[in-house]
Amino acid sequence: MNRTERTTLQQRIDKYMTTEEVARRYRVAASTVRYWRHIGYLPEGVKRGRRVLYDPDVLDQWDADQAGGAAA
Repeated sequence: MNRTERTTLQQRIDKYMTTEEVARRYRVAASTVRYWRHIGYLPEGVKRGRRVLYDPDVLDQWDADQAGGAAA
């Protein structure tokens, strides 16, 4: 794996958000994010070891969908 591939891989990994980062984004407790995930309210996260990671692009789309639903 060359340096460019490693950088690209690291950038892809770094873009994902942890439960705590998602909680800060929505100004709620991390336990609320875990509950939302449990009941299926949030988009699916990706489980990596003990962590659940969330793609910010998917969360952005979910936000847009939620805003569109509230206006309708």
